[in-house]
Amino acid sequence: MLRLDNINFGYAPYRGGSSNALLQNFNLEIFDGEFLSLVGPSGCGKTTLVNIIAGYLKPLEGTIFIDQNIVSSPGKDRVVINQENDLFEWMTVLGNMKIVSRDEKLIEQCLRLTHLLDVLNYYPRQLSGGMKKRLSLARALAANPKFIIMDEPFGSLDDQIKESLREEVLKIVKQSGKTVLLVTHDVQEAIFLSDRILVLSGKPVMVHKEIKVPFPHPRSISLMNSIEFSNLRGLIRQAINNH
Repeated sequence: MLRLDNINFGYAPYRGGSSNALLQNFNLEIFDGEFLSLVGPSGCGKTTLVNIIAGYLKPLEGTIFIDQNIVSSPGKDRVVINQENDLFEWMTVLGNMKIVSRDEKLIEQCLRLTHLLDVLNYYPRQLSGGMKKRLSLARALAANPKFIIMDEPFGSLDDQIKESLREEVLKIVKQSGKTVLLVTHDVQEAIFLSDRILVLSGKPVMVHKEIKVPFPHPRSISLMNSIEFSNLRGLIRQAINNH
């Protein structure tokens, strides 16, 4: 489990409790094996929160725990996948995988899981946008972290690719058993992928609403056409717009 206890953070000229506080006594729990999404209005601090969890930013006060261990810096137990292409363009698919692991069986397993075994000698420029994202996920899995953090991972892709990729990614994540934190502005994406959604408001950042997604697994894209999905989407959008 990952836990944030009373996290305070702000950019200069921040002083404790001032109007510049971005996070003030902020608490959060992510449970093992869970897919948790953070949604909220632009500029509410979602990416800052991700960077604190990843260890790229240090809170001014408060503590981050993974299980009973205090987190104070980036670590192998957390991997971040973001919107930008994070692949090494001069390396093949296999070369990109070997950056994080020398375990050939694990690499093969991750490439098979992401349907990339047939292109392991390709370079990223030879892959489609969806295949590149699957490679980023395969590499993250090969690093064998406890948590995978996704910050708007599909933002640069067109809608058709996004739809098919979401279904693939959800299957892969559930098969891997990894714990995932997703930050997205796309409410449909959050509902389809998540077990639980937190609607954030700021500043300072607060959890305005917590929503447990009721749809069982496995999920298919057709779920998005259901009345229940539409009703939940409307509830979350209303919660975001009201704050």
